[in-house]
Amino acid sequence: MVGNLLVERIICALIGYVFGTFQTAVIYGKMKGVDIRSVGSGNAGTTNTLRVMGPKAGAIVLLGDMLKCMAAILITYLLFGRNNPAYIILYMAYTAAGAVLGHDFPIHLKFKGGKGIACTAGYTIYLGIQFNWLFILMGVISFFLPFNLFHIVSVCSLFYYTALLVMTIIYGQMGLFGALPQGALIEVYILVGILTALAFYQHRGNIKKLLAGQERKTYIFKKNKID
Repeated sequence: MVGNLLVERIICALIGYVFGTFQTAVIYGKMKGVDIRSVGSGNAGTTNTLRVMGPKAGAIVLLGDMLKCMAAILITYLLFGRNNPAYIILYMAYTAAGAVLGHDFPIHLKFKGGKGIACTAGYTIYLGIQFNWLFILMGVISFFLPFNLFHIVSVCSLFYYTALLVMTIIYGQMGLFGALPQGALIEVYILVGILTALAFYQHRGNIKKLLAGQERKTYIFKKNKID
């Protein structure tokens, strides 16, 4: 059983990575004649797409990046989760981690991708569908409350990731992820913790700008300043 789970972990991460490498911002940008990695901040994600190409493009990229993570999780659920329901959250966490890594470091784009926030939002939505809708509510509140207050996406993203980590630990310690063994549960905490640390690392430039008071504000329906 332990050996099978090790192989399944690896497969989940690989499936997630493959799906994560589908760069919605890059694909959509090319359809519109824009190389998203050479304009604005150069980041292949929702925020840069919103700033450069407008709210419609931003919404399409956000949706695409969320759906690719959710699709990967659905596949690993069909492969492993249905037959081993106690470990569903573990499969989900490994798949989501792979998707975020694929999004952030796509091999075919010389490891230059996005920052993984929309991918993780897809994971959060799946958590809400599979376990409790409060995960979705947490995601909405933890991102959009600071967004409405500050209009600084990096602050919202880091606040959201921190809230996800805290809620995952609380939910797990309450025994609400089902009959998952404690060791595997801690493994889930570690994976989400690593993704949270990665999010802070990916936003290191933004954090420096925040500390210097130079981080830009972003608006959904107002024209944004472009680098």
